Amino acid sequence: MTLTASAIPGYQTGTWKIDPTHSEVTFSVRHLAISKVKGSFERFDATLVTAENPLDSTLEASIDVASVNTKQQQRDQHLATGDFFLAEEHPQMTFTSTGIREDGDDMLIDGELSLRGVTKNVTLKTEFGGVTTDGYGQVKLGAEATTKIDRTEFGVNWNAALEAGGFTLGNDVTINLDVQFVLQAA
Repeated sequence: MTLTASAIPGYQTGTWKIDPTHSEVTFSVRHLAISKVKGSFERFDATLVTAENPLDSTLEASIDVASVNTKQQQRDQHLATGDFFLAEEHPQMTFTSTGIREDGDDMLIDGELSLRGVTKNVTLKTEFGGVTTDGYGQVKLGAEATTKIDRTEFGVNWNAALEAGGFTLGNDVTINLDVQFVLQAA
């Protein structure tokens, strides 16, 4: 599929804000070398500006890292410390797109991810869900995206050796976005 405005049913240019009640930001990381621990962020924001040419659109997002929720309060408190997010000094993780491109059937959003004061280039592999109007007359756009980062590249180095060999945490963290945006009035 070629990503053009005419190829996307219902496509509209404009500014879209994230709908937090219909969106989630989650992550997973290898734990104890045998399984994965998963978590989410409860507070986040994003703005998508769609252009005449969808490939010229832009995305900016921020995540309140202290809003982490792994369903275990002690772990969440530990994640906010200097061992992990250093939330007191760097309360936000941010993403700013630098380009959108197609790779076969995949839509890729390139951008800069900043965490703990470190900025690295990442690519979000994105699946566009579509555009529709909800029962309240709001125009909504849905998408899913995923990326994988090496947490140590952002200064998140905490780990502990296991008696049986290996480490408590893996370095690769998968970030998943399942989001809806609402078109803002002109």
